[in-house]
Amino acid sequence: MSSPCGPQHAPAGDVGAALLMIDSRLRSIYEGTSESYEGTSESATKAEQRELMQHFTSSMGPRSVHDLLDGACTLIYMYMTWLRQAHEEHDKDVIEYVVPPLVASMRVMTRSIRPEAIPTMAGLVIAAGTGLSPSLWRQQYGEWTEAEMTPLEATCFLLAEHINRITEDREFATRLITDALTRAEEEL
Repeated sequence: MSSPCGPQHAPAGDVGAALLMIDSRLRSIYEGTSESYEGTSESATKAEQRELMQHFTSSMGPRSVHDLLDGACTLIYMYMTWLRQAHEEHDKDVIEYVVPPLVASMRVMTRSIRPEAIPTMAGLVIAAGTGLSPSLWRQQYGEWTEAEMTPLEATCFLLAEHINRITEDREFATRLITDALTRAEEEL
């Protein structure tokens, strides 16, 4: 039986903008404490990235924000689909192997993620892991709250970083999405 929360009923949103935000976060984390290109310090590069992202998000209208939220949920769905397939190849349950470490990571991010947002983020990931649209699943409970914005970004980031770690490729999660977007454009 088809679910009203099935991905075929969900808007894809602005996947490109959501991917830009996640890729930017991944790059800033992977740069670590080393000197970045052109001799700029890491803190200067991170400050520039933060300023660029703040400028980008502040220039968005209400429709753009909803598109970005839907795009982030699409990323979660695509990452969990890939993870589900990878885990099934080894006869493992994606929920069992992805959700507990994700929740544990969020629980230690006390400056960014309030404890009450963690169950919602876990629910988004579980929905995606069972083949449902995270955005439609979340929509059942009303409008997004401002307190869920950072946890949503963190959820996308943590899933992407998990994929990069298990593939031992720091750009795999980004490439996974860009390849999918390229294939979708070619099919149009």
